[in-house]
Amino acid sequence: MVEIIAEFCQNHNGNFNILKQMIHDAAEGGATHGKIQTIYADDLSFRKEFETGSVDRNGQITCIKRAYQTEYDRLRALELTREQHRLFIEECQKFSIIPLTTVFNITRIAELKDLGWKTVKVASYDCASLPLIQELANYFEELIISTGATYDHEIETTAQYLNNRKHRFTFLHCVTIYPTPLYEMNLKRMNYLRNFTSSIGLSEHSLVGKDGVNASLAAIYFGADTIERHFTVLPEDETRDGRVSIHKVHLQQLRDFGKLSKEDQKSYLEEKVPMYEKTLGSAKRELSHEELLNRAYYRGRFCNKIKEKQIYNWEDSENHRSLISGVV
Repeated sequence: MVEIIAEFCQNHNGNFNILKQMIHDAAEGGATHGKIQTIYADDLSFRKEFETGSVDRNGQITCIKRAYQTEYDRLRALELTREQHRLFIEECQKFSIIPLTTVFNITRIAELKDLGWKTVKVASYDCASLPLIQELANYFEELIISTGATYDHEIETTAQYLNNRKHRFTFLHCVTIYPTPLYEMNLKRMNYLRNFTSSIGLSEHSLVGKDGVNASLAAIYFGADTIERHFTVLPEDETRDGRVSIHKVHLQQLRDFGKLSKEDQKSYLEEKVPMYEKTLGSAKRELSHEELLNRAYYRGRFCNKIKEKQIYNWEDSENHRSLISGVV
């Protein structure tokens, strides 16, 4: 059976009642997992270059603009409390779906590890943050790791570490372009990821109004064990990620497609998604300019703040373990 992760992200708008409705609809639609993101505005990094961004003489963006205070205020309004994290887990269990969260920094592990999570998610931009992954592996049974905007040697280093520990993990192929055109999906990357783990899949952000879940359907046919899609119960224009977020009907489509035989899946794609083979792309590829821009911002978007220092998840600090308790 294909696992389907309904990524709630901040589509709850900081309202726990909306989040509860998301859990209910995701379960009804056939999701196997419901996922939030453990994001706190106080963990946001301040980096001067993103205050204004930059453009070269040809008009090409060389650094995206994302001012700290604007982003801080936005994220502050979307935070979930520790108690709401606990209630989220209970609500997921009530509807028989597996609760997940994305952990964005080492200092948050302490407050999460005792809440009952068995599996946690690692965002693309932390696939290469080995100190974070080491600590997550100490406390959680399985890691689901997106690999977008990550270089091959970084993916291979992380895989080698987890395999040496015999720790369960899933690699999700991801293209960090928002939204991602179908011809940029490069689903052959899943074959590359299967060199390192038997559990692979796709986390994708295509434009729902134009492409529905076509890329995810193709990924299932091409062997994905797991599909992750942003999910919402609100109209597209009421959340930041609305354009790339699916609804219950799309989850049902993924669930039903996953139950078909390979022959029937192929027939469906040939009839309904005739360009599905164009999603294959290449197993080996260079990161695009847009992906590199996003990598520059999102890798380090959050940090571990200790004694007025910003310590990033990938920094090879001898005392990074002490970040768990918040003491350096």
